[in-house]
Amino acid sequence: MRMTMQSRKLLTVAIGVVIGGLLVVMGACTPRVEVEVPDKPITINLNVKIDQEIRVKVDKDLDQVISKDSGLF
Repeated sequence: MRMTMQSRKLLTVAIGVVIGGLLVVMGACTPRVEVEVPDKPITINLNVKIDQEIRVKVDKDLDQVISKDSGLF
């Protein structure tokens, strides 16, 4: 089946319309990223509880060795 000159032009125009439509649709799908400053300030709540407990248990015998009267220290 032979194509006439008029049908070739019509096919070329149709392909151009399809490609143009695809380009418009693809252009509408581009991602958009926006960075905005928030209206309210950023608050960071740090609820930290620090407990420090030192327990020293010394035997009475050891306490006598370390005492000032022993002359060790």
